[in-house]
Amino acid sequence: MELTLLKSKIHRAAVTGASVDYEGSLTISSDLAQLVGLLEYEKILVGNLTNGERFETYAIYGEPERGIIELNGATAHLGKIGDRITIMNFARYTPEEAAVHQPRIVVLDEKNEIVRYEEGDSTPTFQIVGESYLARRSRS
Repeated sequence: MELTLLKSKIHRAAVTGASVDYEGSLTISSDLAQLVGLLEYEKILVGNLTNGERFETYAIYGEPERGIIELNGATAHLGKIGDRITIMNFARYTPEEAAVHQPRIVVLDEKNEIVRYEEGDSTPTFQIVGESYLARRSRS
């Protein structure tokens, strides 16, 4: 048996752009996505905290260190610039893995700067382009 649990979450991200003419997906600054272990093209569930909409799409990486959160294609109709959204993805775990699993969570402010980071099971295994939040945090 496998259980489906929250793998990662980017909470309270502010939408910075919307393009109905784009082919689809949600653009996320690569540093934010990688910090929570979200792969490019990975399926995500998005909840719009401003209007209550929920939708599934996939993540694509945007330029790092820019705080980019852009609704593309049909999802552009489900929110507007300034809306606050939560981006979630899930993974399957054995009961043994589920017993010790902790998701990676980033909470953002209105400028998409990190307010809080919870590492979850481990630190990210992806190379983060540019100066990462973890590097800045270690200097503090």
